[in-house]
Amino acid sequence: MPVAKTPRPPRTRDGRSTQRVAVIVPAKDEEERIAATVRSARAIPHVDLVLVVDDGSEDNTQHVAREAGAVVVRHSHNRGKAAAMETGAAVVAMRDADGRAPRLLLFIDGDLGDTAVNTAPLVSPVREGVADLAIALLPRQQGAGGRGIVVGAARRAIQRLAGWSPTQPLSGMRCLTRDAFEAATPLAHGWGVETGMTIDLLRAGYVAVEVPCDLRHRASSNDLAGQLHRAGQYRDVMAAVGARQVRRAVDAMGRRVTR
Repeated sequence: MPVAKTPRPPRTRDGRSTQRVAVIVPAKDEEERIAATVRSARAIPHVDLVLVVDDGSEDNTQHVAREAGAVVVRHSHNRGKAAAMETGAAVVAMRDADGRAPRLLLFIDGDLGDTAVNTAPLVSPVREGVADLAIALLPRQQGAGGRGIVVGAARRAIQRLAGWSPTQPLSGMRCLTRDAFEAATPLAHGWGVETGMTIDLLRAGYVAVEVPCDLRHRASSNDLAGQLHRAGQYRDVMAAVGARQVRRAVDAMGRRVTR
């Protein structure tokens, strides 16, 4: 069985992990659901910080999130999910400068609402040192459209470049160690962030697992907006994969030259 690359988390004398968890919520124009998401996330065991990164919202996302109990940081303009994730991780790192072990990072979507607490199963395998990255397996979402083209492309790319075939390679709900997050940066742009992260970490020797979680969020439909969304996903996933193919080729060439 693979062993997590990150050192074993700190423990009490009776063997219990003392690892803290920070929830990071990249969000844009989520004022209708962000309060429920924050309140639900705060109920996840071992979570002592819920951080919302308002990525240039034009509504009251930041104020609603703050009133619900989140720490909020804001981008003055929309910079994309990867930038929001990196901002959130940087803020958590500043709060970790207290001499204690770095918090685990649990990334969740802002539209999970009351089901956000159901990401709790992602924490255990990482907190106990079984895996470096835990990815949520979501049930079929009501009203979801698409034919799985983008998912299939991402899955095949991860299998080809890193030797693992995940069920839901685009799942954004994921828990990982600080060490693993830093190994995955800089993150791939846009909707390619999850595919790029998974490839980079697996190729670096980190261990990933998928964990079923009963989550509900807004699913893209089959209308024009949904089709445009999936087209953007495909573009970004292919860009992330292409960059990693080039990197692998360059690495291989470098190894041949040094022999």
